[in-house]
Amino acid sequence: MKAFQIERFGIDELSKVDLDRPSPAAGEVLVKFHAASLNYRDLMMVEGTYNPRLRLPLVPFSDGAGEVVDIGDDVTRWNIGDRVCPTFMQGWIDGELDYPKSKTTLGHDLDGCLREYGSFSESGLARIPEHLSFEEAACLPCAGVTAWNALMVSGGLKAGEAVLIQGTGGVSLFALQLAKLAGARAIVTSSSDVKLARAKELGADDVINYADHEDWDNIALDLTGKKGVDHVVEVGGAGTLARSMRAARMSGHIAVIGVVAGKGEFTNVPIFMKALRLIGVLVGSRIMFEEMNATLERAEMRPVIDRVFGFDEVKDALRYMKRGSHFGKIVVTF
Repeated sequence: MKAFQIERFGIDELSKVDLDRPSPAAGEVLVKFHAASLNYRDLMMVEGTYNPRLRLPLVPFSDGAGEVVDIGDDVTRWNIGDRVCPTFMQGWIDGELDYPKSKTTLGHDLDGCLREYGSFSESGLARIPEHLSFEEAACLPCAGVTAWNALMVSGGLKAGEAVLIQGTGGVSLFALQLAKLAGARAIVTSSSDVKLARAKELGADDVINYADHEDWDNIALDLTGKKGVDHVVEVGGAGTLARSMRAARMSGHIAVIGVVAGKGEFTNVPIFMKALRLIGVLVGSRIMFEEMNATLERAEMRPVIDRVFGFDEVKDALRYMKRGSHFGKIVVTF
């Protein structure tokens, strides 16, 4: 089968290889992939900045979608022809995250989805919503579940609450769509007026261009009558966290997800002075994935896809992500 492997770090070093097609063991199913999607984590993995001591060679990309084409002994959850996505963290079915579960991530601890076939435990798969294509479904496992966990599970989002969403990448646009689906107020930041206009088309109530307004935290406070937002989807990391804490209300919730803004100053004083809840979100469990899918199916909600690349255009897809001009998800179709 055709696959891509990280053998040496760097986009140009990503290798297209021929691997043996796996056979499902007892309790496993064989999935034929039709699409995969990119996350910023995947770019970091390929470039060696996520984990310089990464076990190599490794098939990258945590997110994929396909169909069951073979079944091992004792499998009860799936049939041949079922449309499925592997979960980001194969060992996290339900309950709280612990260390053993955290060491079962695709595209890092285990081979990922940038290959024609993969064998997975029957418990590590979620059914694709009927209304979604394989390309759309491939956007769900990391970005979709992360946004769902951040707002609906960790945040307990309620109608009428205000959510500050940083950027217009995959997680951020899922968060925007889910916030509006829940009846919440969505405030979106970006450095691009074009992207902010598109965010308004998706339902954003307010938008802030942080390139024009470095004090975007103060603007968020003004938009909420100085109260502050109820939730922040924090994808920037240390470079934006201080402003996120200032923008949040007393006892507000900040879902800490990403590191795309780089370094910055950090003080813990606002955490206790405002009784803030800063909660790290490392994607989510299979049960969260299934609950999200049920909601998407009822609402017929679709992921926002910026661009689709062919299987042999993976390096171009990674370079496109690195430029940061995308709005929503980048997908590779097989």
